[in-house]
Amino acid sequence: MIYNTIMVQLDIDAAATPRLAFACGLAQRFKADLIAFCAADPYRSVPGDVNGSTFDELQQQCIEIEERLDVLKSEFAGLVDSSRGSWLGMIGDPTKLLAYHSRAADLLVASANNGIASGLRTVSPGELILSAGRPVLFPNERHEPVAATNILVSWKDTREARRAVVDAMPFLTAGQEVLVATIEDDDKHRAHESVAEVVRFLVRHGVKARSKVVEASDREAPEALLNEAKKIGADLIVSGGYGHSRLREWVFGGVTRSLLAHRSINRLIAN
Repeated sequence: MIYNTIMVQLDIDAAATPRLAFACGLAQRFKADLIAFCAADPYRSVPGDVNGSTFDELQQQCIEIEERLDVLKSEFAGLVDSSRGSWLGMIGDPTKLLAYHSRAADLLVASANNGIASGLRTVSPGELILSAGRPVLFPNERHEPVAATNILVSWKDTREARRAVVDAMPFLTAGQEVLVATIEDDDKHRAHESVAEVVRFLVRHGVKARSKVVEASDREAPEALLNEAKKIGADLIVSGGYGHSRLREWVFGGVTRSLLAHRSINRLIAN
């Protein structure tokens, strides 16, 4: 796994520079091309009348979105070498469009914000994880560069976690310490055997990895894993994204939900 192309999602209502600078650092690190993406959907809840005020309002919103996209595109042009960067700005559902265009990238960098307007003005992180088919890196809230010197892999013996380990390999192979941590379940032997096999797999790929089985209840698991990340000074957590759709709501397990909310650390999540 290599990152030849990175796609960074920008929020229509926020300055582009912090996340662009973060993504530019990654692109330089991996000698990758960078695609900047931004989309927004006009509000469609404006009541209409016989004179067509709904259409006029939607048209005005589209004009405002296009004007804002032009501003963000200019920010992008001022930061990124045109020979290694390209721009995608469009009107429409930001999550669905980003998932659709993720086919052009090896890694997505996206916002973990999930506010009231997320479906129209920024991405829904849960839906993106489950629909993109690409690993998603959610930057820390300060958009500090990813050192990834020390990394925690939140391990659970599932397809999603296996996918995340492979997708994160460019970071893992460069790390100085990689801790594969899992929560102890009813079968202690199986938990130890599982993380030991993952460590052997990683070592064969040149990763400096070790394992740990953490004693914690399901309720305590998210905090326990975050504490392990803090102990080793990790600035990146790698995890599978576990969830499903329930009547248009993306329902996640405790660890994934906590990681999305924990914005002080970089999180690479794959499904």
